Amino acid sequence: MNQFQQVITLQTKRLILRQWKDTDFESFYQLNADPTVMQYFPNCLNQSESNALAEKFQALIHENGWGFWAVELKKTGEFIGFVGLHDQPTQFSFSPCVEIGWRLAKQFWHQGYATEAAHECLNFAFEQLALEHVVAFTAELNTPSQKVMQRLNMQSVSEFSHPKLEATHPLAQHCLYKISQQDHKKKS
Repeated sequence: MNQFQQVITLQTKRLILRQWKDTDFESFYQLNADPTVMQYFPNCLNQSESNALAEKFQALIHENGWGFWAVELKKTGEFIGFVGLHDQPTQFSFSPCVEIGWRLAKQFWHQGYATEAAHECLNFAFEQLALEHVVAFTAELNTPSQKVMQRLNMQSVSEFSHPKLEATHPLAQHCLYKISQQDHKKKS
């Protein structure tokens, strides 16, 4: 079992970040199949790929107590996407690290949900996991996600070529953002 002996659920004013339910899978597939949502990823996901990703997130949360949580609106109980933390022990030149990430269905964009949920995830990362810093990264073309990173008080620290993409791929160039526990406390 995980260090917390339970699966962690986080809450904000408007959102619940929780373990995945099987009923989330269809909505998750819909957002992963949406070319607008996936424009900064190499490709959309089919049903099988999307379900496998949700199952992976579910298993990691069960194992660790935390991860890329499913996000639902408190008001309606509606699944809107995921926000959370993910351990990256070896994949990148800046590993080991813990990344923060998000993906929301497009009808929930521009309402502050990603920033609100990510801020709570950073609180958890620094207060409960006692991490020294958290990173975020995205394709250089993905300015909307970079704006979320900036609203979280994360600082751009470098650029890199994503190791899973060919160097000539239009999304290969990524930017790396980072925030320390101390800088997060200043903003909170």
